[in-house]
Amino acid sequence: MKNWFKNIGPGPLVAAAFIGPGTVTVCTLAGVNFGYALLWAMVLSIFTTIVLQEMAARLGIISQKGLSEVIREEIKNPFLRRFSILLILSAIVVGNAAYEAGNISGGALGLITLTGHINVHLFNLQISIIPLILGFLAFVLLYIGTYKVLEKALVGLVILMSLSFLSTAILTKPNVFEVLQNMVVPKFPQESILTIIALIGTTVVPYNLFLHASLAKTKWHSKSDIVSSRKDTILAVVLGGVVSMCIIISAAAIQTENITNASDLAKGLEPLFGTNAKYFLAVGLFAAGITSAITAPLAAAYVAAGCLGWKTDFKSSKFRAVWMFILSLGVVFSSVGFKSIEIIKFAQVANGLLLPIIAGFLLWIMNKASVLENYVNSKSQNIMGLVILLITIFLGLKLILSVFNLI
Repeated sequence: MKNWFKNIGPGPLVAAAFIGPGTVTVCTLAGVNFGYALLWAMVLSIFTTIVLQEMAARLGIISQKGLSEVIREEIKNPFLRRFSILLILSAIVVGNAAYEAGNISGGALGLITLTGHINVHLFNLQISIIPLILGFLAFVLLYIGTYKVLEKALVGLVILMSLSFLSTAILTKPNVFEVLQNMVVPKFPQESILTIIALIGTTVVPYNLFLHASLAKTKWHSKSDIVSSRKDTILAVVLGGVVSMCIIISAAAIQTENITNASDLAKGLEPLFGTNAKYFLAVGLFAAGITSAITAPLAAAYVAAGCLGWKTDFKSSKFRAVWMFILSLGVVFSSVGFKSIEIIKFAQVANGLLLPIIAGFLLWIMNKASVLENYVNSKSQNIMGLVILLITIFLGLKLILSVFNLI
Protein backbone atom coordinates (compact mmCIF):
# COMPACT_ATOMS: atom_id res chain seq x y z
CA MET A 1 0.00 0.00 0.00
CA LYS A 2 2.89 2.34 0.88
CA ASN A 3 4.51 1.66 -2.53
CA TRP A 4 1.19 2.24 -4.27
CA PHE A 5 0.83 5.70 -2.69
CA LYS A 6 4.48 6.44 -3.48
CA ASN A 7 3.91 5.62 -7.17
CA ILE A 8 0.73 7.70 -7.53
CA GLY A 9 1.35 10.12 -10.36
CA PRO A 10 -0.63 12.67 -12.37
CA GLY A 11 -3.55 10.27 -12.89
CA PRO A 12 -5.64 11.53 -9.95
CA LEU A 13 -5.01 15.12 -11.08
CA VAL A 14 -6.36 14.21 -14.53
CA ALA A 15 -9.40 12.57 -12.90
CA ALA A 16 -9.84 15.66 -10.73
CA ALA A 17 -9.75 17.83 -13.85
CA PHE A 18 -12.46 15.98 -15.80
CA ILE A 19 -14.84 15.49 -12.87
CA GLY A 20 -15.88 19.10 -12.44
CA PRO A 21 -19.32 20.61 -11.82
CA GLY A 22 -20.03 20.36 -15.57
CA THR A 23 -19.53 16.59 -15.46
CA VAL A 24 -21.63 16.35 -12.30
CA THR A 25 -24.45 18.32 -13.97
CA VAL A 26 -24.35 16.32 -17.23
CA CYS A 27 -24.34 13.01 -15.32
CA THR A 28 -27.20 14.27 -13.14
CA LEU A 29 -29.34 15.13 -16.19
CA ALA A 30 -28.43 11.78 -17.83
CA GLY A 31 -29.66 9.90 -14.76
CA VAL A 32 -32.81 11.99 -14.24
CA ASN A 33 -33.89 11.89 -17.90
CA PHE A 34 -32.74 8.42 -19.00
CA GLY A 35 -32.17 6.36 -15.85
CA TYR A 36 -29.35 3.81 -16.25
CA ALA A 37 -29.69 3.71 -20.06
CA LEU A 38 -26.60 5.84 -20.82
CA LEU A 39 -24.13 4.13 -18.49
CA TRP A 40 -22.55 2.48 -21.56
CA ALA A 41 -21.56 5.96 -22.82
CA MET A 42 -19.51 6.45 -19.65
CA VAL A 43 -17.79 3.08 -20.21
CA LEU A 44 -16.90 4.21 -23.76
CA SER A 45 -15.68 7.54 -22.37
CA ILE A 46 -13.44 5.80 -19.83
CA PHE A 47 -11.87 3.60 -22.51
CA THR A 48 -11.30 6.56 -24.85
CA THR A 49 -9.79 8.68 -22.08
CA ILE A 50 -7.41 5.90 -20.97
CA VAL A 51 -6.09 5.41 -24.53
CA LEU A 52 -5.46 9.15 -25.18
CA GLN A 53 -4.14 9.97 -21.70
CA GLU A 54 -1.71 7.03 -21.80
CA MET A 55 -0.29 8.41 -25.05
CA ALA A 56 0.04 11.91 -23.56
CA ALA A 57 1.79 10.60 -20.44
CA ARG A 58 4.16 8.43 -22.51
CA LEU A 59 5.02 11.43 -24.68
CA GLY A 60 5.82 13.51 -21.59
CA ILE A 61 8.04 10.84 -20.01
CA ILE A 62 10.06 9.96 -23.13
CA SER A 63 10.43 13.45 -24.64
CA GLN A 64 10.55 15.28 -21.27
CA LYS A 65 8.46 17.97 -22.94
CA GLY A 66 4.86 19.10 -22.72
CA LEU A 67 2.45 18.51 -25.60
CA SER A 68 2.30 22.19 -26.57
CA GLU A 69 6.13 22.29 -26.65
CA VAL A 70 6.23 19.32 -29.02
CA ILE A 71 3.56 20.90 -31.25
CA ARG A 72 5.60 24.11 -31.47
CA GLU A 73 8.75 22.18 -32.37
CA GLU A 74 7.38 19.52 -34.70
CA ILE A 75 5.14 21.63 -36.97
CA LYS A 76 7.74 23.05 -39.34
CA ASN A 77 5.46 25.18 -41.55
CA PRO A 78 5.46 28.72 -39.98
CA PHE A 79 1.83 29.45 -40.95
CA LEU A 80 0.52 26.12 -39.63
CA ARG A 81 2.59 26.52 -36.46
CA ARG A 82 1.19 29.98 -35.74
CA PHE A 83 -2.36 28.87 -36.55
CA SER A 84 -2.04 25.81 -34.26
CA ILE A 85 -0.61 27.88 -31.40
CA LEU A 86 -3.36 30.52 -31.77
CA LEU A 87 -6.10 27.85 -31.82
CA ILE A 88 -4.67 26.06 -28.78
CA LEU A 89 -4.16 29.27 -26.79
CA SER A 90 -7.66 30.55 -27.55
CA ALA A 91 -9.37 27.23 -26.84
CA ILE A 92 -7.45 26.28 -23.72
CA VAL A 93 -6.65 29.61 -22.07
CA VAL A 94 -9.87 31.49 -22.95
CA GLY A 95 -11.94 28.31 -22.67
CA ASN A 96 -10.57 27.50 -19.22
CA ALA A 97 -11.25 31.08 -18.09
CA ALA A 98 -14.91 30.59 -19.07
CA TYR A 99 -15.17 27.18 -17.44
CA GLU A 100 -13.40 28.35 -14.27
CA ALA A 101 -16.48 30.37 -13.31
CA GLY A 102 -18.47 27.13 -13.55
CA ASN A 103 -15.89 25.28 -11.44
CA ILE A 104 -15.98 27.89 -8.68
CA SER A 105 -19.80 28.18 -8.86
CA GLY A 106 -20.17 24.39 -8.70
CA GLY A 107 -17.94 24.04 -5.67
CA ALA A 108 -19.82 26.94 -4.04
CA LEU A 109 -23.16 25.19 -4.72
CA GLY A 110 -21.94 22.23 -2.66
CA LEU A 111 -21.13 24.47 0.32
CA ILE A 112 -24.29 26.56 -0.11
CA THR A 113 -26.37 23.36 0.07
CA LEU A 114 -24.87 22.86 3.55
CA THR A 115 -24.49 26.44 4.84
CA GLY A 116 -26.98 28.54 2.90
CA HIS A 117 -26.12 31.76 1.03
CA ILE A 118 -23.64 34.27 2.49
CA ASN A 119 -23.88 37.55 0.56
CA VAL A 120 -22.67 41.12 0.96
CA HIS A 121 -23.80 44.24 -0.94
CA LEU A 122 -21.18 46.44 -2.59
CA PHE A 123 -21.89 49.29 -5.07
CA ASN A 124 -25.40 47.96 -5.79
CA LEU A 125 -23.96 44.50 -6.49
CA GLN A 126 -24.84 41.40 -4.49
CA ILE A 127 -21.58 39.51 -4.01
CA SER A 128 -21.49 35.90 -2.82
CA ILE A 129 -18.73 35.24 -0.26
CA ILE A 130 -18.39 31.47 -0.72
CA PRO A 131 -16.84 31.68 -4.24
CA LEU A 132 -14.26 34.11 -2.78
CA ILE A 133 -13.39 31.55 -0.10
CA LEU A 134 -13.01 28.78 -2.70
CA GLY A 135 -10.93 31.04 -4.94
CA PHE A 136 -8.64 31.92 -2.01
CA LEU A 137 -8.19 28.22 -1.17
CA ALA A 138 -7.31 27.40 -4.80
CA PHE A 139 -4.94 30.41 -4.91
CA VAL A 140 -3.06 29.30 -1.78
CA LEU A 141 -2.62 25.73 -3.04
CA LEU A 142 -1.36 26.93 -6.45
CA TYR A 143 0.86 29.72 -5.10
CA ILE A 144 2.69 27.86 -2.32
CA GLY A 145 2.40 24.53 -4.10
CA THR A 146 5.02 22.40 -5.71
CA TYR A 147 3.94 19.43 -7.79
CA LYS A 148 4.08 17.21 -4.67
CA VAL A 149 1.91 19.57 -2.61
CA LEU A 150 -0.74 19.77 -5.34
CA GLU A 151 -0.58 16.02 -5.90
CA LYS A 152 -1.26 15.24 -2.24
CA ALA A 153 -4.02 17.85 -1.93
CA LEU A 154 -5.82 16.69 -5.08
CA VAL A 155 -5.44 12.97 -4.31
CA GLY A 156 -7.11 13.65 -0.96
CA LEU A 157 -9.92 15.63 -2.58
CA VAL A 158 -10.46 12.97 -5.28
CA ILE A 159 -10.73 10.27 -2.60
CA LEU A 160 -13.21 12.47 -0.67
CA MET A 161 -15.22 13.09 -3.86
CA SER A 162 -15.20 9.38 -4.77
CA LEU A 163 -16.39 8.28 -1.33
CA SER A 164 -19.09 10.99 -1.31
CA PHE A 165 -20.64 10.04 -4.65
CA LEU A 166 -20.21 6.29 -4.05
CA SER A 167 -22.00 6.62 -0.69
CA THR A 168 -24.81 8.59 -2.35
CA ALA A 169 -25.24 5.89 -5.04
CA ILE A 170 -25.30 3.11 -2.42
CA LEU A 171 -27.97 4.98 -0.41
CA THR A 172 -30.29 4.86 -3.45
CA LYS A 173 -30.10 1.00 -3.45
CA PRO A 174 -29.72 0.55 -7.23
CA ASN A 175 -30.65 -2.63 -9.14
CA VAL A 176 -27.14 -4.07 -9.67
CA PHE A 177 -28.20 -6.32 -12.57
CA GLU A 178 -29.74 -3.38 -14.45
CA VAL A 179 -26.66 -1.26 -13.81
CA LEU A 180 -24.30 -3.93 -15.20
CA GLN A 181 -26.57 -4.60 -18.18
CA ASN A 182 -26.70 -0.92 -19.17
CA MET A 183 -22.93 -0.62 -18.85
CA VAL A 184 -22.38 -3.08 -21.71
CA VAL A 185 -25.53 -2.79 -23.88
CA PRO A 186 -25.70 0.49 -25.87
CA LYS A 187 -29.13 2.12 -25.90
CA PHE A 188 -30.23 5.30 -27.65
CA PRO A 189 -33.44 6.54 -25.99
CA GLN A 190 -35.37 9.25 -27.82
CA GLU A 191 -33.68 12.68 -27.63
CA SER A 192 -30.63 11.19 -25.88
CA ILE A 193 -27.98 11.85 -28.58
CA LEU A 194 -26.89 15.26 -27.23
CA THR A 195 -26.64 13.86 -23.70
CA ILE A 196 -24.48 10.99 -25.00
CA ILE A 197 -22.23 13.53 -26.75
CA ALA A 198 -22.06 15.59 -23.57
CA LEU A 199 -21.15 12.57 -21.42
CA ILE A 200 -18.27 11.65 -23.72
CA GLY A 201 -17.25 15.25 -24.34
CA THR A 202 -17.11 16.14 -20.65
CA THR A 203 -14.79 13.16 -19.95
CA VAL A 204 -12.44 13.31 -22.96
CA VAL A 205 -11.14 16.83 -22.32
CA PRO A 206 -8.54 18.45 -24.65
CA TYR A 207 -6.75 20.37 -21.91
CA ASN A 208 -6.20 17.15 -19.94
CA LEU A 209 -3.90 15.86 -22.71
CA PHE A 210 -1.67 18.92 -22.25
CA LEU A 211 -1.90 18.72 -18.46
CA HIS A 212 -1.02 15.01 -18.35
CA ALA A 213 2.05 15.28 -20.60
CA SER A 214 3.40 18.23 -18.57
CA LEU A 215 2.74 16.59 -15.20
CA ALA A 216 4.17 13.24 -16.35
CA LYS A 217 7.53 14.82 -17.25
CA THR A 218 7.51 16.58 -13.86
CA LYS A 219 6.79 13.37 -11.94
CA TRP A 220 8.82 10.82 -13.94
CA HIS A 221 12.17 11.04 -15.72
CA SER A 222 13.05 7.43 -16.60
CA LYS A 223 11.76 5.29 -19.47
CA SER A 224 11.15 2.48 -16.99
CA ASP A 225 8.50 4.69 -15.35
CA ILE A 226 6.13 4.10 -18.29
CA VAL A 227 4.75 0.97 -16.57
CA SER A 228 3.97 2.95 -13.38
CA SER A 229 2.47 5.74 -15.49
CA ARG A 230 0.20 3.33 -17.34
CA LYS A 231 -1.09 1.77 -14.10
CA ASP A 232 -1.59 5.24 -12.61
CA THR A 233 -3.58 6.40 -15.65
CA ILE A 234 -5.83 3.34 -15.82
CA LEU A 235 -6.58 3.33 -12.08
CA ALA A 236 -7.32 7.07 -11.87
CA VAL A 237 -9.47 7.28 -15.03
CA VAL A 238 -11.47 4.17 -14.07
CA LEU A 239 -12.00 5.65 -10.60
CA GLY A 240 -13.14 8.92 -12.21
CA GLY A 241 -15.50 6.98 -14.47
CA VAL A 242 -16.95 5.12 -11.48
CA VAL A 243 -17.61 8.48 -9.78
CA SER A 244 -19.45 9.71 -12.90
CA MET A 245 -21.51 6.50 -13.04
CA CYS A 246 -22.37 6.85 -9.34
CA ILE A 247 -23.81 10.31 -10.07
CA ILE A 248 -25.94 8.87 -12.92
CA ILE A 249 -27.13 6.06 -10.64
CA SER A 250 -27.99 8.52 -7.84
CA ALA A 251 -29.90 10.79 -10.22
CA ALA A 252 -31.81 7.83 -11.71
CA ALA A 253 -33.45 7.36 -8.30
CA ILE A 254 -35.39 10.62 -8.73
CA GLN A 255 -38.25 10.42 -11.22
CA THR A 256 -38.91 14.12 -11.75
CA GLU A 257 -38.11 16.73 -14.36
CA ASN A 258 -37.49 19.52 -11.83
CA ILE A 259 -33.80 18.61 -11.48
CA THR A 260 -31.52 20.86 -13.54
CA ASN A 261 -28.20 20.69 -11.65
CA ALA A 262 -26.39 18.83 -8.89
CA SER A 263 -27.63 21.18 -6.16
CA ASP A 264 -31.22 20.27 -7.10
CA LEU A 265 -30.20 16.61 -7.02
CA ALA A 266 -28.85 17.01 -3.47
CA LYS A 267 -32.15 18.54 -2.33
CA GLY A 268 -34.21 16.01 -4.31
CA LEU A 269 -32.51 13.04 -2.68
CA GLU A 270 -33.18 14.28 0.85
CA PRO A 271 -36.90 13.36 1.15
CA LEU A 272 -36.27 9.95 -0.43
CA PHE A 273 -33.10 8.84 1.32
CA GLY A 274 -32.68 11.16 4.32
CA THR A 275 -30.38 14.09 5.04
CA ASN A 276 -27.24 11.95 4.65
CA ALA A 277 -27.75 11.78 0.88
CA LYS A 278 -27.82 15.57 0.70
CA TYR A 279 -24.65 15.91 2.78
CA PHE A 280 -22.71 13.25 0.85
CA LEU A 281 -23.63 14.80 -2.49
CA ALA A 282 -22.90 18.37 -1.32
CA VAL A 283 -19.41 17.36 -0.14
CA GLY A 284 -18.80 15.57 -3.44
CA LEU A 285 -19.89 18.63 -5.42
CA PHE A 286 -17.61 20.86 -3.35
CA ALA A 287 -14.65 18.52 -3.98
CA ALA A 288 -15.45 18.34 -7.72
CA GLY A 289 -15.56 22.13 -7.94
CA ILE A 290 -12.37 22.85 -6.00
CA THR A 291 -10.30 20.19 -7.82
CA SER A 292 -11.31 21.50 -11.24
CA ALA A 293 -10.81 25.08 -10.01
CA ILE A 294 -7.17 24.16 -9.34
CA THR A 295 -6.42 22.04 -12.42
CA ALA A 296 -8.05 24.30 -15.08
CA PRO A 297 -5.78 27.33 -14.35
CA LEU A 298 -2.78 25.00 -14.00
CA ALA A 299 -3.46 23.43 -17.42
CA ALA A 300 -3.85 26.87 -19.01
CA ALA A 301 -0.48 27.94 -17.55
CA TYR A 302 1.24 24.81 -18.91
CA VAL A 303 -0.28 25.31 -22.37
CA ALA A 304 0.65 29.00 -22.52
CA ALA A 305 4.19 28.29 -21.35
CA GLY A 306 4.68 25.52 -23.92
CA CYS A 307 3.18 27.50 -26.80
CA LEU A 308 5.16 30.67 -26.05
CA GLY A 309 8.45 29.02 -25.06
CA TRP A 310 8.38 29.99 -21.36
CA LYS A 311 9.77 27.97 -18.47
CA THR A 312 7.22 25.56 -16.98
CA ASP A 313 8.28 26.35 -13.44
CA PHE A 314 5.69 26.66 -10.66
CA LYS A 315 7.58 29.70 -9.30
CA SER A 316 7.98 31.44 -12.68
CA SER A 317 6.27 34.87 -12.72
CA LYS A 318 4.85 34.33 -16.25
CA PHE A 319 3.56 30.86 -15.34
CA ARG A 320 1.93 32.25 -12.20
CA ALA A 321 0.46 35.21 -14.09
CA VAL A 322 -1.51 32.89 -16.40
CA TRP A 323 -3.11 30.77 -13.67
CA MET A 324 -3.79 33.85 -11.53
CA PHE A 325 -5.60 35.48 -14.47
CA ILE A 326 -7.76 32.38 -15.09
CA LEU A 327 -8.54 31.91 -11.40
CA SER A 328 -9.34 35.61 -10.86
CA LEU A 329 -11.79 35.68 -13.78
CA GLY A 330 -13.53 32.59 -12.45
CA VAL A 331 -13.87 34.02 -8.95
CA VAL A 332 -15.14 37.42 -10.16
CA PHE A 333 -17.70 35.95 -12.58
CA SER A 334 -18.90 33.45 -9.98
CA SER A 335 -19.14 35.98 -7.13
CA VAL A 336 -21.27 38.50 -9.04
CA GLY A 337 -23.38 35.78 -10.68
CA PHE A 338 -22.24 36.72 -14.19
CA LYS A 339 -23.50 34.30 -16.83
CA SER A 340 -20.69 34.17 -19.38
CA ILE A 341 -22.88 32.35 -21.95
CA GLU A 342 -21.25 33.76 -25.08
CA ILE A 343 -17.74 33.07 -23.76
CA ILE A 344 -18.72 29.52 -22.80
CA LYS A 345 -20.25 29.01 -26.27
CA PHE A 346 -16.97 30.14 -27.80
CA ALA A 347 -15.09 27.76 -25.48
CA GLN A 348 -17.35 24.85 -26.47
CA VAL A 349 -16.90 25.54 -30.19
CA ALA A 350 -13.14 25.96 -29.81
CA ASN A 351 -12.85 22.73 -27.80
CA GLY A 352 -15.10 20.93 -30.28
CA LEU A 353 -12.70 21.93 -33.04
CA LEU A 354 -9.61 21.37 -30.94
CA LEU A 355 -10.22 17.82 -29.68
CA PRO A 356 -10.01 16.04 -33.09
CA ILE A 357 -7.06 18.27 -34.07
CA ILE A 358 -5.16 17.46 -30.86
CA ALA A 359 -6.13 13.77 -31.02
CA GLY A 360 -4.91 13.68 -34.64
CA PHE A 361 -1.66 15.44 -33.81
CA LEU A 362 -1.11 13.17 -30.80
CA LEU A 363 -1.61 10.09 -32.98
CA TRP A 364 0.84 11.48 -35.57
CA ILE A 365 3.50 12.35 -33.00
CA MET A 366 3.12 8.99 -31.22
CA ASN A 367 4.44 7.33 -34.39
CA LYS A 368 7.55 9.51 -34.69
CA ALA A 369 10.68 7.63 -33.65
CA SER A 370 12.60 10.95 -33.66
CA VAL A 371 10.52 11.99 -30.64
CA LEU A 372 9.68 8.67 -28.95
CA GLU A 373 12.55 6.39 -30.05
CA ASN A 374 11.39 2.77 -29.47
CA TYR A 375 8.29 3.84 -27.57
CA VAL A 376 6.13 4.69 -30.57
CA ASN A 377 2.57 3.36 -30.80
CA SER A 378 1.96 -0.33 -31.49
CA LYS A 379 -0.40 -1.37 -34.28
CA SER A 380 -3.25 -2.00 -31.83
CA GLN A 381 -2.71 1.41 -30.21
CA ASN A 382 -2.88 3.05 -33.64
CA ILE A 383 -6.11 1.21 -34.51
CA MET A 384 -7.70 2.30 -31.22
CA GLY A 385 -6.38 5.82 -31.78
CA LEU A 386 -7.88 6.02 -35.28
CA VAL A 387 -11.29 4.83 -34.06
CA ILE A 388 -11.16 7.44 -31.28
CA LEU A 389 -10.11 10.12 -33.80
CA LEU A 390 -13.22 9.38 -35.89
CA ILE A 391 -15.38 9.56 -32.74
CA THR A 392 -13.85 12.94 -31.77
CA ILE A 393 -14.49 14.33 -35.27
CA PHE A 394 -18.12 13.21 -35.04
CA LEU A 395 -18.45 14.65 -31.51
CA GLY A 396 -16.80 17.92 -32.54
CA LEU A 397 -19.23 18.43 -35.43
CA LYS A 398 -22.25 17.50 -33.30
CA LEU A 399 -21.14 19.78 -30.47
CA ILE A 400 -20.62 22.78 -32.77
CA LEU A 401 -23.98 22.20 -34.47
CA SER A 402 -25.75 21.89 -31.13
CA VAL A 403 -24.21 25.13 -29.80
CA PHE A 404 -25.71 26.99 -32.77
CA ASN A 405 -29.03 25.13 -32.35
CA LEU A 406 -28.72 23.50 -35.78
CA ILE A 407 -29.55 20.04 -34.43
